[in-house]
Amino acid sequence: MTIGKDFLSDYATRKQDICISNDTISDNLFKEYGVNRGLRDLNGKGVLTGLTNISKIISFKDGPDGQRVPCDGELWYRGYNVKTLTDSIKPGEFGFEKIAYLLLFGQLPSEAELKEFTDIIGKSRTLPTNFTRDVIMKAPSKDIMNSMTRSILTLASYDPLVSAAGIDNNIRQCLSLIATFPMLAVYGYHAYNHYENDSSMYIHRPDPALSTAENFLRMLRPDNKYTELEARVLDMALILHMEHGGGNNSTFTTRVVTSAGTDTYSAIAAAMSSLKGPKHGGANIKVMEMMQDIRTHVKDWDDKDEVKAYLAKMLDGQVFDHKGLIYGMGHAVYSLSDPRERIFRGYVEKLSVAKDRGKEMNLYNTIEEVAPELIAEKRHIFKGVSPNVDFYSGFVYEMLGIPMELYTPLFAIARIVGWSAHRLEEIVGMNKIIRPAYMSVMKEIE
Repeated sequence: MTIGKDFLSDYATRKQDICISNDTISDNLFKEYGVNRGLRDLNGKGVLTGLTNISKIISFKDGPDGQRVPCDGELWYRGYNVKTLTDSIKPGEFGFEKIAYLLLFGQLPSEAELKEFTDIIGKSRTLPTNFTRDVIMKAPSKDIMNSMTRSILTLASYDPLVSAAGIDNNIRQCLSLIATFPMLAVYGYHAYNHYENDSSMYIHRPDPALSTAENFLRMLRPDNKYTELEARVLDMALILHMEHGGGNNSTFTTRVVTSAGTDTYSAIAAAMSSLKGPKHGGANIKVMEMMQDIRTHVKDWDDKDEVKAYLAKMLDGQVFDHKGLIYGMGHAVYSLSDPRERIFRGYVEKLSVAKDRGKEMNLYNTIEEVAPELIAEKRHIFKGVSPNVDFYSGFVYEMLGIPMELYTPLFAIARIVGWSAHRLEEIVGMNKIIRPAYMSVMKEIE
């Protein structure tokens, strides 16, 4: 692909300094007017912008003196602690569809309702005739998020009721996207892998009788095969990434764009564009890159002192990407612990045993132990530091043989449920365009 025309690139290069000069706003002005960059205060607490019934995150509780004190994190879906929900999934059972029903409709399904919902999702795993050939394979890209977003917007062209305003129509559109997201992701990857990497092309059709996690692995792998443990671990990863409050960037994007009255496809495409940002959906990729760097430069993974010494260099910006960060440690909201990581870790350990990756699992355990201590020593922190769910998710995806290009798309396959729930809640209960205020600090010249 040719990147622009030379004269256009040259012009843009010459103009970048003047753009930076005229668009820079002093830190002092933000302090003077009490404006919080990123809609977060100095302690990381988000500015209140809405109300929701869908989920809740707890990271602080009231202490005996009335002060807010850090606590073990909790994540709640529709009135249920996510730990309770995940514990209720029986051996051999997959929970993604049941919990998707809960988030979308606000209550747990009966056995009959779950069967009907699962059947509906299974039957909806279809794309328009020749869509894979004419859309997905037409312009393959290593950026599968871009490929999926293009496909989402193109699907709108096939929907005669694309802009119909009824709640029932929006439910239909959301369910259709939830069902087809794994196809858009996997087919997008196979098209890229074939045309760009000269590998074989596999387009396996989904099985309507299988769960979302099973279908993803079935469509991705050349032989369609997977173990029950592999599918259950992926199912749990999808559940834990499904929803995370209304304040995360992509969910807030969904609500902002929905409030303007746009269609479902446009709102979800906007959320995709948010999620693909490296500050949002790409955290597990950064963890994997960091872990590869550690594996390369630490000779004895079992030597806790050697691991700690290298992490100290990382915090000082001397090694890896020189950003002074240990990726996968800490979270914008959680303080003492990320509940998703605590739930997920047990599944990671089981998979590491099955895949004979115990040595690497021990390295992760060592980093989880010593990194918070180092960060506490070297940084001023107010709420504690602990591993987040992204610390392990990339390791799981690697053990499952999932290519890195699909890490963020997998996040989207899960989070489309939360986006859909928030879109429906926004349509039902808000009916007012979201329009925050920006204070002008422009100097009048004339």
